[in-house]
Amino acid sequence: MAIGTQVWLNGKILPLESAKVSLLTHGLHYGTGVFEGIRTYKQKAGGGAVFRLREHMERMVDSLKILDLKCPYSLDELCRGAIEVTKANRFEECYIRPLGYIADGPLGVYPGENPPVSIAIMNWEWGKYLGDEGVNKGARLMTSSYIRPHVNSVMNKGKITGQYVTGVIAKKEAVRLGFDEAIMLDPDGYVAEGTGENIFIIKRGKVKTTPLTAILGGITRRTVMEHLEKQGSPVHEIRFTRDELWCADEVFMCGTAAEITPIREVDNRVIADGRPGPLTKKLMREYADMVRGTVPEYGREWLTPIR
Repeated sequence: MAIGTQVWLNGKILPLESAKVSLLTHGLHYGTGVFEGIRTYKQKAGGGAVFRLREHMERMVDSLKILDLKCPYSLDELCRGAIEVTKANRFEECYIRPLGYIADGPLGVYPGENPPVSIAIMNWEWGKYLGDEGVNKGARLMTSSYIRPHVNSVMNKGKITGQYVTGVIAKKEAVRLGFDEAIMLDPDGYVAEGTGENIFIIKRGKVKTTPLTAILGGITRRTVMEHLEKQGSPVHEIRFTRDELWCADEVFMCGTAAEITPIREVDNRVIADGRPGPLTKKLMREYADMVRGTVPEYGREWLTPIR
């Protein structure tokens, strides 16, 4: 994995080794930070482009607002920063990681009013999040013993650093038991999402995904829904149970890192015939086309050239 040697930190491009963070950083002690995951893709016409850059940065600003923090940069400045650091690292296809956090300040839980917020943007080359086998043959999931917290316990609409601890230990549990990823239930026992992905099921031609009630609203999730609706296949946002997962005709997960990944097994139950289903494979092909600029109806709106 090639990591970019340059980072964007508080408006300046710096060498990675010079971008230091103090041990007294509030975000390091208490998880008071936010982040995003964004991908750039090589375009069929040449060069690279960032997929849905502005939507990701809008969510990052919203996440800061949820933490009651003020973003020190405008949306345009954040988007320019992502392009600048990608150019500085000479990447055409990579993963972009913006990070915002409370910098030096009080060391108690209360950070004070209007604490200093730092913004960093870095990038690296990243392959298939759930592995090549997961994409080609379908990933294996297990229902985690850890649940997605209640909406008044954590702020589910924020991509907040400290809130990902539950996902970290759920993922470790799954990998140690031989699975690729964990599925987390909500406090009422319904399917919520993966540790870093949203989930869809198809049954008798009907497409369902979990409602926004207890999940992070994924940009890739939104992309899939908008794309299917344009094709006349509405997606139903409705709660469903893990035994509905087992009995589905198709299951897939999606996210910026995971892109669209088919699921072949959940809790040692094989999904249908154990191979990626027809709609999932179609979506995988169409998603690959749209992020690489070969679907004109999405290009101008969703792709920001690196230049």
